[in-house]
Formats: sequence, structure tokens, C-alpha cells
Amino acid sequence: MAKQPMLKFVNFERQMPEKRTAGMRNKDFLEIYSEFAGVKAEEQASRCSQCGVPYCQSHCPLHNNIPDWLKLTAEGRLQEAYETSQATNTFPEICGRICPQDRLCEGNCVIEQSGHETVTIGAIEKYITDTAWEEGWVKVNKPINSIDQSVGIIGAGPGGLAAADRLRQEGLEVTIYDRYDRAGGLLTYGIPGFKLEKDIVMRRNEQLEKSGIKFVLNTDVGKDITFDEIRERHDFVILATGVYKARELDIPNGSLNGKLAALDYLTASNKLSFGDSVKKFETGVFNANGKKVVVIGGGDTAMDCVRTAIRQGATSVKCLYRRDRANMPGSQREVQNAEEEGVIFEWLTSPKGLVNNLVINDVSNSKVQDGNLKGVIVQKMRLGDPDATGRRTPEEIEGSEYLEGADLVVEALGFEPEDLPTLWDQPELPVSRWGTIKVEYGTGKTNLEHVYAVGDIVRGASLVVWAIKDGRDAANSILSEIEATKVIAAE
Repeated sequence: MAKQPMLKFVNFERQMPEKRTAGMRNKDFLEIYSEFAGVKAEEQASRCSQCGVPYCQSHCPLHNNIPDWLKLTAEGRLQEAYETSQATNTFPEICGRICPQDRLCEGNCVIEQSGHETVTIGAIEKYITDTAWEEGWVKVNKPINSIDQSVGIIGAGPGGLAAADRLRQEGLEVTIYDRYDRAGGLLTYGIPGFKLEKDIVMRRNEQLEKSGIKFVLNTDVGKDITFDEIRERHDFVILATGVYKARELDIPNGSLNGKLAALDYLTASNKLSFGDSVKKFETGVFNANGKKVVVIGGGDTAMDCVRTAIRQGATSVKCLYRRDRANMPGSQREVQNAEEEGVIFEWLTSPKGLVNNLVINDVSNSKVQDGNLKGVIVQKMRLGDPDATGRRTPEEIEGSEYLEGADLVVEALGFEPEDLPTLWDQPELPVSRWGTIKVEYGTGKTNLEHVYAVGDIVRGASLVVWAIKDGRDAANSILSEIEATKVIAAE
């Protein structure tokens, strides 16, 4: 018998799990939200209107069956809720933590549009899956049957792992090659622990390994093994390398000591969380303690950097973004968390140069040689007319430059794909004018026989949930190709 009827959005207000105070959480890298209590999760799930057209589901890249697992949660049927969630999502415990729900499922909730505030979909998804792990409902996906085909996957990020999981379920032999010493890609080394604690990722990696997936780590394709060798070893190959080439600002004195790339900075911090020795942290290069920090950028990576700097003990942390708050690409929830923790946002500002001397008369004409960073020349901006994408273009306000003191500057300007055709000696590998791999829509097929590509190396820097979708889609396409070959052979 149902514990909680649905359509309770009038009876119960939206509530998130309790958030640790800023003064407590900004001193460690633990997740900032506590877990829902069972009764509270059921109550919040019962707010779902069970609408006829579930926009939450249609705006989820994986098209998760959100209304059904909300209803099951409200009724206290948590194992069924987990099974429904897991059916379409390889990593629900991860998506529940890091998906920008405010831009996807929750942002399109029908009751949100009617003024009753959205259902807390992400927090409930996290609660369901965490409960499933605690209760032992999450099982290793060992295949029942075996298929005499093998797949080599280059990249152990979410796209590659999702494809591997799906293919292994069906009995294929799967080997994943990755340049890092741990699997997970950005889940492991890019996203800080206060958003995604690392034992969550390692626990899932261990399950995938127990299912029979082989990991070949510390292996850089193009150096330690060639792309051709991987193709020779396997019947199919999936490219899931992600995009790791950092964009850099072309500004005066950009080579001053103290300017860092965002991913290098975050990777060093995450390695420390594993207990690894990081020499550049020990020497102070990647350590913000006691420093004035400026982060340049307005995406989720920039938010990760500013919040990491706070936790490392920076004396001040400022974020420069050339548009206003309403037009920033990052999650508004993350901006709020950062502000609570002490980050200052300088909207409508852009860096114009770096300096190693704060005693200057004309910052716009300052010229210095290589040395230690002391400050950033900041240009104030305003929003002009919309560009081709519809976004208003930032314009400089003449004569508005000022100097911002800084000991450490982190560039979080996004990522570009590496030149894979050159690095792997594969000139026939099809790429777009942006350097991403060209594929067939919906399948991930490239024009190389039995070679697929998924995730950011196809889309450009994007969300984890899109990489998971691409990985699952490519796996299904490979399975369909194998099945079609069997049919032809039988005729």
C-alpha cells in the first residue's frame, strides 16, 4: 500500500538536504550536502505532479524515467526505484551529485513553471542510489553469455566507462586504455571532492573491474602504444579521450610565474585527496594557501577552482567573468555555494594583462619581464548587441582599467581537443574545424571501419551526462552491428 500519495507540491514546500555551514565546509573537501532521511525523501518525491508530459524526463540527456522512480520513492519502494534509475543510467550516484539539475530536469519541472518550486530530483536520485549501495542492491554486471568479440576503449572517463559497462553486460571482452594511473577521467581528477567524493568513483571502478573489464592504465596512446596496435588487438575501438587541451588567454606577460591552467590545478588537488605526493603542491606552485587568487572564467570548472582555492586557505579569491551573472554558463547553484564560502565575483570584467609590480602609474601600458606574478590588469566590460548565437557581446569600457592584486591566477577558459590525427598518425581520422571527431549522429560511428567516438571528443567540452549517453549509444550500435553480422552469416 502506498505510503505517500503524489501531487503533494501544495502540501509540502521544496526542501534540499541540509547543507553544512560555509564556515565548516570551506575547510575540507567533503561533500557539502548531507543525506536525505527516508521520510524526507519520500515527502519530497511525493511533490511530483506525475504530469502527462514529463518535461524532466525529456530534458534529461539519458531520458531517465524520473516520474516513475519518484513515485516508487514516495511509496517507500526504494529497491524498485533504484532498478528503474539504473536501467537508463550507468552512474546514477554520480549524476545525482554533479549534474546541473537546475539547467536540465529540475529546470524544466512542471510545478516549477507553476510557481511551486521544482522537485528535488537530483538529491532524491543520490538518496536512492546511496541507499542501494548500503543495502547491497548494486550488483556486479557479470555477463551470462559470452560474445567472441573484443572492444578497445581509449579513455577511462564517463563516456568510455559507460560504453564498457554496457558492452560487458552483453558478454564482449572489453579493455580500457588510459593515460592516468586511476580510471574515471574528470570524475577522478577534474571534479573536486566537495562535489564528488573520490570513494564514490573508485567504488564504481572496482565494480566494473570485477565484471571483467580490463584496465590498462598509465598508457598514453601514441607514445606507449600506437592507435594501429589497438585496432589490431580488437574488433572494435571506441575513442573516449575527452578534451584536455586548455585554452589560454593571449595577454601581455602571460608567462609570469603564478599563472596556472585550471585542470592542472584541480588534478594536483585531487591527487592530494588520494594521499599522493604532489611535488608542485609541496613547493607552493599549486598551493593557494596564504595567497590572493584570481580565477578567470564563468563555467563550472571556474567554480571548482575558486572553491578549491578557498579550501586551500587563500587570503582572498576573486572570479573574473566578462558577462554578467545572468549570462554565465556555470550552474547558479555553484555560484551561490561559492559566494557563501567567501568567493567574490567581479562581473563584467576581463583580464588585459599580468604584472609583477604593483607600483605602476599606467596599468594599460605596463610592460614587465618574466618573474613572479603580483597582479592582473582588469578591464571593465558592458554587454552590447547580441551575436549570432543570441548572446550579448561583451564590449570594453574605455578608460576603465584597474589593477587587481594576485599571487596566483587560474585560467578556467574551457578545453579544446588534442590533434588526434597527428598525435596518432591517423590523417584519415575525420575531424571538424574545431578538432572534434566527426561521427554519425546517434551511433558514434566514424568513417574508419569499426571505430567509434563518444563524449567530449565529439561534442567539445560538455556535461558528464552527455558522455554517458554517448557511451551507451555507441555500445548499443556496436551490439546491433554484431547482431546484423550474425544474421547475414546465417543467411
